[in-house]
Amino acid sequence: MKLVVEAKGALRGEITVPGDKSVSHRAAILGALAEGETVISGFLSGEDCLATVRCLRRLGVEIAVDGGDVRVKGAGLYGLAEPDDVLDCGNSGTTARLLLGVLAGQPFFSVLTGDASLRRRPMGRVTKPLQEMGASFCGRQGGNVLPLAVQGGSLSAINYRTPVASAQLKSAILLAGLFAEGETVITEPEKSRDHTERMLAAFGAQLNVSGNIVRLAGRPRLTGRAIAVPGDISSAAFFLVAAAIVPGSEVLVRNVGTNPTRTGILDVLRQMGARVDLLHPRSFGGEPVADLMVRPGKLRGVEIGGPLVPRLIDELPVLAVAALFADGRTVVRDARELRVKETDRIAAIAEELAKIGGAVTPTEDGFIIEGGRRLAGGTADSRHDHRMAMALAVAGLRADAPVCIDNAECVNVSFPNFAATLAGLQG
Repeated sequence: MKLVVEAKGALRGEITVPGDKSVSHRAAILGALAEGETVISGFLSGEDCLATVRCLRRLGVEIAVDGGDVRVKGAGLYGLAEPDDVLDCGNSGTTARLLLGVLAGQPFFSVLTGDASLRRRPMGRVTKPLQEMGASFCGRQGGNVLPLAVQGGSLSAINYRTPVASAQLKSAILLAGLFAEGETVITEPEKSRDHTERMLAAFGAQLNVSGNIVRLAGRPRLTGRAIAVPGDISSAAFFLVAAAIVPGSEVLVRNVGTNPTRTGILDVLRQMGARVDLLHPRSFGGEPVADLMVRPGKLRGVEIGGPLVPRLIDELPVLAVAALFADGRTVVRDARELRVKETDRIAAIAEELAKIGGAVTPTEDGFIIEGGRRLAGGTADSRHDHRMAMALAVAGLRADAPVCIDNAECVNVSFPNFAATLAGLQG
């Protein structure tokens, strides 16, 4: 599918964005491991989260999906069933890595696989601590990539220091820790997003969080509950940047999750000079939520690195677009994790934005952008990465000629109505 975007002037209006992808995955998984029924509203019915639902059904969990409303009949920690077929995670790294943690504690055999892109993404970072806890894995490249066979069983708690700040890695260990004897302790170099910790507490797990250290007591009794999923700030980010770069714009995004481990995008846009207002702060089931109003300002280049990076890692492709229209130089460092996303996003940002006139220099752990140039427009490729497709679409709002994005069907991973939502703001 091709998506063509052209500049049509100011963006104005009020929108909502799909439910938070990270929260949706975790609500379905913890609902499956809880006792009783979990009712989820605002669930993201995108391809990634539906891959998690399909895998849980293969594990014997009853799940009814009606758009954004999902009902999960919990099986309890020890009620999952050995699947009679391979568990297909599609393109979802979250599905694969979180389920590795769950399956590590199950007394049966299972196999995880995914599409061609996911089968290239590294899993060894997750399987290493899970092996230390007592699970066994077998797969290509020494168990570093899918397909992976998992033989779970009786686990022991570990005290583990993660090599990077990764919410998926931390979550996999915490999910395995539910089945472990004793207290599982995880220490991160920087604090990664904490949706798993918040939701575990909501379901009844006993855990303690102190800075970058999380402690979880093993073998709790989890109880089903109602979960309201806030709008995904990573999806809102495309419209926040769009409003920041198009003169005369004013966009209100309602009901967005503003978890402080995810709001680096707001900090950077303000630092660049955009006008970002957080309105009516409130809470959805332990997650902070607000309405976000964004208007443009005179943008300037910034430096992004260190502890800020885990708080905006998924927003860096669209922040690169903002940097194209900022005065001066923007430098992103300490973001090597971009190399192992749906595609090598550092290479993709540099090469695809260059096709439409951007000046981006890739580095080993980030990129450098010289702002203030006009974009010519043209044709670029999403590389089957939903965040790259949407970032390129935002760039098209300020290009001198239309931007055509090849392989744009991947936006369905996280934002099925993206094109229509964008067109609605253009009037």
